[in-house]
Amino acid sequence: MGVRMAEVYLRRLTRWQAEQQREAVADVYVTAYRGAAGAEYRDRKGFLRRFEQHVHHDGFDMAVADATGLVGCTYGYRLERDGAWWADFPVEVTPETEELTASGRVFALTELMVLPALRRRGVATRLGDLLLSRLPKDLVVAGLDRDRDAAGIRELLRTWGWKQLPATGPGADTSGREVWARGPVR
Repeated sequence: MGVRMAEVYLRRLTRWQAEQQREAVADVYVTAYRGAAGAEYRDRKGFLRRFEQHVHHDGFDMAVADATGLVGCTYGYRLERDGAWWADFPVEVTPETEELTASGRVFALTELMVLPALRRRGVATRLGDLLLSRLPKDLVVAGLDRDRDAAGIRELLRTWGWKQLPATGPGADTSGREVWARGPVR
């Protein structure tokens, strides 16, 4: 007889609620992305520093999954209208991308994490659907580190219908980053 998992409930958090949940979110981060042994403290500290910056961006939005505690999280924010965001990603900038950026309709999916015990149960997809439901016609981008084992994330993005954007320009082969997008892209 198998063990029945607790029901997973999803909800959005306000910026204030996100800040209140930062330690629980960091716990999920460390468990979801276990790095080298002994690196948990550094990984947690680095995540909390990035999270602090992310939560203060305009258009910050977050969704969490709860069972008997936090089991998953996704969040992101609107990118600056000045177009400086693509300097971090060596991708082709099309007129459509420039127009969406200028109108404030580019959203960066910054983090998506689910505890290993609940993976492959639809939690990540449900979180993504909830977070992105307010952005049906916007360009949504996510940057992945090529160095990191991101095969599962790539596959998830593919199943969601996202496309990997072609790398172009100086540093395209050496940036160590790849960009995936959903929305009005070629």
